[in-house]
Formats: sequence, C-alpha cells, structure tokens
Amino acid sequence: MNDAVVALRARRPVVLPTDTVYGLMAWPGRPEPVERLYRLKGRDPFKPIALLAASMDALVEALPELDVAQAERFLPGGYTLIVPNPEHRFPWITGADPGTIGVRVPVLPPVTAEIVSAIGYVCATSANAAGGPDPRRLEDVPEEIRSACGAVVDGGELPGVPSTVLDLTSGGGEARVLREGEARP
Repeated sequence: MNDAVVALRARRPVVLPTDTVYGLMAWPGRPEPVERLYRLKGRDPFKPIALLAASMDALVEALPELDVAQAERFLPGGYTLIVPNPEHRFPWITGADPGTIGVRVPVLPPVTAEIVSAIGYVCATSANAAGGPDPRRLEDVPEEIRSACGAVVDGGELPGVPSTVLDLTSGGGEARVLREGEARP
C-alpha cells in the first residue's frame, strides 16, 4: 500500500483493483501525471477519464460546486456521474468538454480504499490499452502498463462489470443513462 501512495504523491501512475476492473490511476492535480497516464494507455486526450474519490467529503473538496444532494442519490456506489463543472476544474481529464466532469465514489476493495483515502482523489480509467479488453485479473493488464507504473497491487479476480454512467447535466435532477452497468438507477 505504501508504495502506491508514494508513487501517486511522486506523480507516477499506479494500477489498483477497483469495484469493477483493474484501474490505471494518477494524481489529477497537475496535467503532467494525467498526460503520462493517457500516453501509457494510448488514449485519445479528447476522451475524458473519471475523478475517483475516496469519500463524498473528498469529492466535495475536489469539486466544491458539486450538487451534493443530487450526487448522494447515487454515490457511494457503482456509478460514474457526469456532472456540471462550471469552474472547469481538472481540464486535463475532462476531454473535449471542460464544462462537465465524470466523478466516482465507488465501494473499493480495502487496500485501494486505503490508498485513495491517503491521497483523497485520483483520476482513474481501466488499466488496459485503449480499445483493449477490460482487465479483470492483474495478468490481463498489459505488461507495458504494469512495468511503467510506480506501483501495482494484485487484488485477485474482479467482477468485470462496468460502472453505470449517468448524465446529470440536464438540470432538474434528471439522470440519463449513458452506459448500463451493474448499478441500476
């Protein structure tokens, strides 16, 4: 665990088990660690990645303008929420639209929960090459990704069912399903 915290604080990416698949994570406070994550994954920088927080308090610390009452309808849990980002925070993870941001507060495996809690929040995407299969086991994570990370944590075989993505940007409290996953609105 300590190696992963040290790596994240040193702005190096890590691979950690999540509630869904193995995640490739980086500290989102500066563009450089995020750019490294995008390069490592081979992901188009115009595609967004989620801000993953250890708790609702940590999420509000990262996004003070978050509509907490609306977010708490779904979080913590198996959702990725697309929410307004009026202050354009973390523009290097929002893709082409800095006016919105994807956020998660999943129920994480204990080791990952401890690591993310020590940092507060990270940016996270699946630990696969862009377009590749989602990694349910550590050995499914490409070697070139594992070897380039500051820490890699084995959490055994994971469920592999993605988070449900909900768009909450239309106002009025409406939630539009963008991707069906295990969680049901």
